[in-house]
Amino acid sequence: MEKERILSPVKKIGTAIKLPHSKTTAETETVRFNPKKVSIPMSMNIGAPCTPCVEVGSKVFVGTKIAFSDAFVSAPIHSSVSGTVTAITSRDITGNKIDYIEIESDMQNEPDPNLKPFEVKTKEDLISAAKECGLVGLGGAGFPTHIKLNPPKETKLDTLVVNAAECEPFLTADYRECMEKYNDVLEGIYLIKDILELEQVVICVESNKPKAIKKLFEMASDKRDKYDKVKLMRLPSSYPQGAEKVLIYSATGRVLPLGKLPGDIGCLVMNVTSIGTLYRFIKSGMPLTHKRVTVDGDAVLTPKNLLIPIGTEISEILDTLEIAETYEKILTGGPMMGTCVVDKSAVVEKRTNGILVLNPQKPITATPCIRCGRCARNCPLGLTPAKVEAANRVGNSDAYAELNVNLCMECGSCSYVCPAKRPLTQIMRVAKAELRRKK
Repeated sequence: MEKERILSPVKKIGTAIKLPHSKTTAETETVRFNPKKVSIPMSMNIGAPCTPCVEVGSKVFVGTKIAFSDAFVSAPIHSSVSGTVTAITSRDITGNKIDYIEIESDMQNEPDPNLKPFEVKTKEDLISAAKECGLVGLGGAGFPTHIKLNPPKETKLDTLVVNAAECEPFLTADYRECMEKYNDVLEGIYLIKDILELEQVVICVESNKPKAIKKLFEMASDKRDKYDKVKLMRLPSSYPQGAEKVLIYSATGRVLPLGKLPGDIGCLVMNVTSIGTLYRFIKSGMPLTHKRVTVDGDAVLTPKNLLIPIGTEISEILDTLEIAETYEKILTGGPMMGTCVVDKSAVVEKRTNGILVLNPQKPITATPCIRCGRCARNCPLGLTPAKVEAANRVGNSDAYAELNVNLCMECGSCSYVCPAKRPLTQIMRVAKAELRRKK
């Protein structure tokens, strides 16, 4: 189409930081991983935990529903392997006690014979499909997708923002979705646009992914887009471009107020892998049971993208890889917003998009704040982390609300740029937790 062009951001955040990309697995095709057992947690998303609906000794298949909740903010859970339920236990791996369903795999990976395509003709069908799929935001937050698709009646969705930015170093799982599951993403985008009668779709990708840009431009140029409602936007390769608030601002110029959801300002933000997963469920009936995970880091000698059954223990994954014996740290997620793994029996969850194994780093010693203002200048939301830290130091928790700490998305930019190496992001987390406790 002659009129088709790649858009530039409508608005740009005042600041962003440049990070080394380290996308060593970008052109590494995804390999399926088959664990001997899985331990599937009953809480993998924002909202209520699920209750098991199977018993010890139950035979399950890939895609069998094994847990659900009647709560509005929830998402059902399905078996990621075929085999036998061996235990239902409570474990405390991440600081919270969570129930787990343990399943011993028969290594056959048999799909549930009751699975069938999910017919979608209306908005209500699409919402039901997202819920039955067990779909949550796969970019990291884990917000149930069916709620995103069903905002309050007084608001109307008009824009789909497709998040293909993947701005954190190392991670290439979403990039591989674009390259390997192109048709699923394509069909999913147009299905959502048509069912929800959206006015526009903006596919956002960073400029450091030229092959993905080419693929995504083909989606925007598809012949069914008669009125040119689907556009591709090339974003600067800077951090944190993929954050929801930043993405909405770049794609539409709209500001997401504190305490509001994207639907409140007419936006539906979906990660490319979420879109592909939803379409695959509609097409085949297979719910969310596996995650593509980038396994990388300077201690990993054979970096890979793996398609891993949800509930697979990290220890079993690492045992199959070549890893430097001197490694010091394991993270789930990226190096900026990832979580440190303190117990290798932790498992791959719906939200897991990366496992990083890192060699020892030089010890970091924090020195007194020099009042340089870099943390404030580099905060994408205009916050002042140094002031929050000062309030925390003297126990002035009343100042947290005035300093808008709840706006913080914990991107890590302030800690990254601080020349004094102050633990600013950690302090912001503490301040947010204290506000929640007070409420």
